[in-house]
Amino acid sequence: MTVKKAIIPAAGLGTRFLPATKAMPKEMLPIVDRPTIEYIVEEAINSGIEDIIIVTGKGKRAIEDHFDNVYELEQNLVQKEKFDLLEKIRKSANVEIHYIRQKEPKGLGHAVWSARKFIGNEPFAVLLGDDIVQNEIPCLKQLINEHEETNSSIIGVQQVPDSETHKYGIIDPESVEGKRYKVKRFIEKPPKGTAPSNLAIIGRYILTPEIFHFLGEQSIGAGGEIQLTDAIENLNKVQEVYGFEFEGKRYDVGEKLSFIKTTIEFALARDDLREPLLEYIESIKPNLKG
Repeated sequence: MTVKKAIIPAAGLGTRFLPATKAMPKEMLPIVDRPTIEYIVEEAINSGIEDIIIVTGKGKRAIEDHFDNVYELEQNLVQKEKFDLLEKIRKSANVEIHYIRQKEPKGLGHAVWSARKFIGNEPFAVLLGDDIVQNEIPCLKQLINEHEETNSSIIGVQQVPDSETHKYGIIDPESVEGKRYKVKRFIEKPPKGTAPSNLAIIGRYILTPEIFHFLGEQSIGAGGEIQLTDAIENLNKVQEVYGFEFEGKRYDVGEKLSFIKTTIEFALARDDLREPLLEYIESIKPNLKG
């Protein structure tokens, strides 16, 4: 069964970006001129997803407004013949976007569980907004292809430095075939020096609906929250869950420094910004010495 529905959790408080996120959802922070969540929605659309549910929380209304139709703005762009901008703001029209509010901040696992009625009894995707992945074949599409071959849950993984494994969910691989790993254990943020590998879970999942049974147990894990990784570990005991080392460059936009680096790289990739930005960087180099 192919995957046509996706969950995008967006209920986090965004404390790493305070005070900017006191009134603005962190998912709406722009990378050059596009909010981060727009890159996630675009990946879902380009992967064949037809229905998206965004799990929001208090103060996230701006996300709904962003993906809504704005008649006055569209008419203004038509009158000014700015059809390139009109096309950009209409991109999300190719997918149905729905919303549900996570009433309490109980963690990622609880956010996914909150969307269970929308998903029903079919496999689905989860995309986290802290990771943007660029590749000719979208990251999520790579996972969907693996799911269609295995009919199993597929978890996107990439190698991270050993010094950073404590920041991620980590897989303990049993065997590997190509880029697909049979997994012995899924471990949420292992203490420093205890990780069984450097293969980290990176914000992309294809899950079978049986995951909701384990999320429904509301078990408290790392950080005092209901962890999706813990539910995946339990699911793996009753049906195969694979890790898949996807191809593509991953940008971590969940921390300030990496967000700034991402913004610079994305700006340098644009024809209208590359040269003036490079000139500016050269001009400030003397001020950076000493």
